[in-house]
Amino acid sequence: MEKNARLIDAGDSLLVVIDVQDKFLVRLEKEDADRVVSRCRWLMQVADWLSVPLCVTAEEIPVMGATTEPLRDCMTGGAVEHDKMVFGLAGQAGILAAVEAAGRRTVVLTGLETDVCVSQSALGLLERGYRVAAVADACASPQQGHDFGLQRMRDAGVIVISAKGLFFEWVRDVERCHDFFRNSGIGVPEDLYIG
Repeated sequence: MEKNARLIDAGDSLLVVIDVQDKFLVRLEKEDADRVVSRCRWLMQVADWLSVPLCVTAEEIPVMGATTEPLRDCMTGGAVEHDKMVFGLAGQAGILAAVEAAGRRTVVLTGLETDVCVSQSALGLLERGYRVAAVADACASPQQGHDFGLQRMRDAGVIVISAKGLFFEWVRDVERCHDFFRNSGIGVPEDLYIG
């Protein structure tokens, strides 16, 4: 596999799914909600196949509910859902400890909402020396919040990438890509063209 420090390496990545809960999803346009759930679900499956560890958060679970069911079904490999009581996950000791325990230096963020919990998590992780990437099409916020959040993160030095781009950086070469499609049993979301 080509070594390139600018590419996101699966062997150094931790995938974090932030607050994809039904009470947040209903605030979005249906198309955006469906896109976030399908992209997050797919990336969770890809991460599992590539042995990329997973961290899942849900905000104030007793009030806002657990992570949406289609994503809970993908929590394999001992992944647990953390009850997040701060907007930026790096500000909660137990979640930060889980990030640190993964032993990875690149944190890939997905989830809700782009301009609040995703952005604040990204900034807090950058402050602690992590390389941070945000998957733009696996995040969302109501109205213009998504664009504002992406710009805030870009300005701070977060890598903004698509789910498709991340997949190809993680697999890195044609043979591994073929291996994934032949042997993983994981499909691709209908609206995510990978050719």
